[in-house]
Amino acid sequence: MTDNIRVLVAKPGLDGHDRGAKVVAGALRDAGMEVIYTGLRQTPEMIAEAAVQEDVDVVALSILSGAHMTIFPRVMDLLRERGVDHMLLTGGGIIPKSDGDELAKLGVGKLFGPGTSTRDIIAYINEEVARRRVADEI
Repeated sequence: MTDNIRVLVAKPGLDGHDRGAKVVAGALRDAGMEVIYTGLRQTPEMIAEAAVQEDVDVVALSILSGAHMTIFPRVMDLLRERGVDHMLLTGGGIIPKSDGDELAKLGVGKLFGPGTSTRDIIAYINEEVARRRVADEI
């Protein structure tokens, strides 16, 4: 179901470790998705603006800095302000389950930790985008 799924992969904040983000971006691309990688040191504002300009289905944040409880809600707010809250906000990094649960209450999608199979990430994105597209048609 990867037809025309567009994913923005972003590295917010000062965290300079982007190997995982690049691995995930490559796997998504290999699965047939269109992937835009923003590169390092993106602000939430830059990420939201790129998501709107690129008209993506998914915004995937890679956060290893511990700033996930600030960055995910900020990006979510900015997407909603821009009227694109239909976009899936997901991501990964070192995120405790309790924090992931709190972020889920705010509308953030499933979060993936180190060692997650890229197949699991691809399957989740396919399923969630399909679900959202059907919901938008109703």
